[in-house]
Amino acid sequence: MKILIASSIHADALEKLKIEHDVITAINAKTAELKEKMFDREMIIFRSGVMINEEVMSSAPDLKFLIRAGSGLDNLDVDYVEKHNIQLIRIPEPGAKAVAELSFTFMLMLSRNLLRADSEWRKGRWIKSELTGYLLTGKTLGIIGAGNIGSRVGRMGAAWGMNVLGCVEFPTPEIEKALSEQGIKLTSCDEVIKNSDYISIHVPLTDKTRNMIDAEALNKMKKGSYLMNLARGGVVNEADLYQALTSGDRLRGAALDVHENEGNDKISPFASLPNVVLTPHIGAQTYDSQREIGERVLESVKSFQNEAKVKV
Repeated sequence: MKILIASSIHADALEKLKIEHDVITAINAKTAELKEKMFDREMIIFRSGVMINEEVMSSAPDLKFLIRAGSGLDNLDVDYVEKHNIQLIRIPEPGAKAVAELSFTFMLMLSRNLLRADSEWRKGRWIKSELTGYLLTGKTLGIIGAGNIGSRVGRMGAAWGMNVLGCVEFPTPEIEKALSEQGIKLTSCDEVIKNSDYISIHVPLTDKTRNMIDAEALNKMKKGSYLMNLARGGVVNEADLYQALTSGDRLRGAALDVHENEGNDKISPFASLPNVVLTPHIGAQTYDSQREIGERVLESVKSFQNEAKVKV
């Protein structure tokens, strides 16, 4: 098959694809470069960080198959895909494990002042008496978007002895039962925001979720609470969050793996705040998850190829 790799994938998977297929790469390329390389491609493999829009896909008349090596679809023109009957495969599960673990890492870092502890001790300052932190056990963890990733975070919280609340866009009795079995109480988004000591966000970026965590939502949060965004930049209004973190004591801290402006030479508006953890969209970036995603990519390509042979 003629494949375009538009995002980095595990090296082993890439080498195997190159042996068996006609593969070209355009890692995180802009639209112009993608269009130039797409003209004869049958398949695109991509992650976040690259836009697979109508302009790109319409440049490939033979395009039949897309593999999203992850979960989010905010960088894909889904309407175009559906209209032209292009097969789309998502591989969300491996990355979900890594994102969930990072969320829990954020909670521990914030609760125990680990950024400050590390920084000060590197300078020779032994400030043990100033670093009294907080337990996670017994606290309330709120999950905004208790789906594939969010429910994993919730299960980890329940195992840690936390009271876990979760919300979803379209609640049903079946979802309520499934979450309850994992130790997660299904409730409204408003109740999650009002009652949680820690809020972890795991929703896609859509017109409905853009800026859903704004000044109004932040003002409803419990005094001394923490906010973690591992969803997409744009779900949290960063200007409102900055105001909440620097005026008053309602929010004790925040952790952001995703940002409104991402990429080299971008400086986060939170860079100077000592109570904010910042990471460069590394939620799914573990060797284990990327290796597993690579294996799943190979399986998906082989399966699609076999289906194509049967149809012929």
